[in-house]
Amino acid sequence: MLSKKSILGITIGSIGVILGTFFLIQDLMSNVHDVNDVIDTGKSDIFLFDALQHYHESLNVTGNSFHVTLKTPKGGLQVDHDFTKTVSFDWYSLANGKHFMNITNTGGSVLHVTGQLQAVTNPMIFTSHLIVISSGVLIIGISAAFSIRRPKGF
Repeated sequence: MLSKKSILGITIGSIGVILGTFFLIQDLMSNVHDVNDVIDTGKSDIFLFDALQHYHESLNVTGNSFHVTLKTPKGGLQVDHDFTKTVSFDWYSLANGKHFMNITNTGGSVLHVTGQLQAVTNPMIFTSHLIVISSGVLIIGISAAFSIRRPKGF
């Protein structure tokens, strides 16, 4: 027969395993990030991310006037220009590496930035999900062991 503390521990551990697994699968399957930003007058927005070769990136900027700096690795797209009204960028990564985009609003109205960016997820996020799953399994194991043989003081 399981005690109340054992049932509580197994429940908390199971919730940890379920949530950790759910978010781990969600992070592994979603590397496409939708961009829908608004940049106020005189402000800038920076996008810095890692992308693998053949990842598809697209970005549209609409506003009065703005400056775009875009740098991709190894002979890819390199832009450092002022634009007015609208500009669209659509490219495939030619090599693995960091992509850098800085969009500065130089006009009198707000900028609208939309698009989709494919990026490699941070390995620390992957590790944190594994830690949550491992902690849940450990809590379940300790709770189950307490139901078999109670240590002194419990």
